[in-house]
Amino acid sequence: MKFWLTKKRDQIRDWTVRHAEGAHAQFWLIVFSFAEASFFPIPPDILLIAILLTNSAQWIWYCLVTTLSSVAGGIFGYVIGYFFFVFVGKPLIAFYNLEVAVAQVGILFSDNAFWTIFFAAFTPIPFKVFTIVAGLFHINFGIFLTASLLGRGMRFFAIGYLLRRFGKKISVLLYKYFNIFSLLFALLIITAVVCSTWR
Repeated sequence: MKFWLTKKRDQIRDWTVRHAEGAHAQFWLIVFSFAEASFFPIPPDILLIAILLTNSAQWIWYCLVTTLSSVAGGIFGYVIGYFFFVFVGKPLIAFYNLEVAVAQVGILFSDNAFWTIFFAAFTPIPFKVFTIVAGLFHINFGIFLTASLLGRGMRFFAIGYLLRRFGKKISVLLYKYFNIFSLLFALLIITAVVCSTWR
């Protein structure tokens, strides 16, 4: 299963790069962003990066579209977890072999739901796990929505800014080491929050 998913991810990544300059690039960006947050395995960052390499002047618009579409998909994932976990959510989790991740996320939610969802935007764990489990544990929807908007927004706008600033120079590194960049960015945020509380 893992080999199959990896192969499919590579094929879809190649497909997104080919379609990044097409007339329907924005449509596919919306679809990928929505789907990844609730049931799809491929993060929208791949398509966003490919689009911004040729449309860097519109980086704010494309990052906003990605953010809002991803949050909308997250809401759909929340609904799956809240109302349909047994029939839809549980089979999805099993299909992607994410049972262990679900248990870990459940523990994190019991500690602090807002920061768990917020930092979910920067972890290698698929965002769909957090959205579905948030619904399953009936996390306050206002907290879920706010944390999702902030976390996903900061993630995609950080990518957009880096591409606007450095272009192709940074794109290869983002493709190859995206998880590392995400975690480093999350650590910077944690450091900033901690430092601000000490003042």
